[in-house]
Amino acid sequence: MKDLIDAIVALNEDEALELTKSYLAKGKSGREVFDAYQTAMAAIGALFEKHEYFVPELIMSGELMSAASDIIKPAMAGQGGGEDKKIGKALVATVQGDIHDIGKNIAAMMMEIAGVEVKDIGVDVPADKIVEAVKEWQPGILGLSGLLTLAYDPMKDVVAGLVKAGLRDKVKVLIGGGQIDENVRQYVGADVFATDAMVNVTYAKELFGGK
Repeated sequence: MKDLIDAIVALNEDEALELTKSYLAKGKSGREVFDAYQTAMAAIGALFEKHEYFVPELIMSGELMSAASDIIKPAMAGQGGGEDKKIGKALVATVQGDIHDIGKNIAAMMMEIAGVEVKDIGVDVPADKIVEAVKEWQPGILGLSGLLTLAYDPMKDVVAGLVKAGLRDKVKVLIGGGQIDENVRQYVGADVFATDAMVNVTYAKELFGGK
């Protein structure tokens, strides 16, 4: 599906969405089409890191992914995902200082398909607001997203806030973003790090006991 990937990377929304519908109509599975989008989003992230794409391009790609998800989700649900019965709850947010939401949106979409009830509280969210949302909504997973290295300290602040509020042992903290690795996980104090949306799904299913 190179033509689809190229259209996404070029941010040609009309062509990308038409190709998405065409591939699904021709028998490609929702997962295969989603994988093409994930490949393209990784390429867009790389262009951003190389300073060939900037924040406006990230916003455009996020809007494209959102539009595509409306087409892809029904196809993936038809393959056994998207059960009505929810297996658990996840709260997701992009931390303060970062407006990146591509990875967060993809992760949220994949967890929803897997049967997780997801509450997305947005981008550039202060640590105290995230902690308060955890206290009020009581999710099993807290997903923190950040594309840039400046997201590390706000993520750490969230974990510290959870500890201070007596909530740390009540929620698993999963962090994600293009720069995230094991060293960052340890620095932040998170439970799991993810650079692939499927890691979120696998972890959620294992944690919540989903099939």
